[in-house]
Amino acid sequence: MAKKLSPVDEHLKQFSGEQLESLTALRDVLRDILPDAEETIAWGMPTFKVNGKNVAHFQGFKKHCSFFPGSGGVIAVVGELPAYCEVSKGTLRFPIGKKLPKTLVKKMVKARLAEIAK
Repeated sequence: MAKKLSPVDEHLKQFSGEQLESLTALRDVLRDILPDAEETIAWGMPTFKVNGKNVAHFQGFKKHCSFFPGSGGVIAVVGELPAYCEVSKGTLRFPIGKKLPKTLVKKMVKARLAEIAK
């Protein structure tokens, strides 16, 4: 019997090539930073939850990938972002084929966890 894919694995099947590589790299970074987090689908996108609270989401779109660090306040506290990133309220968009630096993702996750702890 074939192993059943997780909801996130099923979701990622819709992507291919460089976009899948970008999204998978981000997922791997989040898994490394949040090894005990629950991986699920929320609001139609892969989501990492800690103690039932949304910590991070990510998604692929037609012309870019996006990282949603759980709140608009998180992006403001991390400092300088790579030049290839675009920011809107609560969203960090990056080009297909690019990868977000692990140090940046880690800062955002840490800021989100601190926000949740308040």
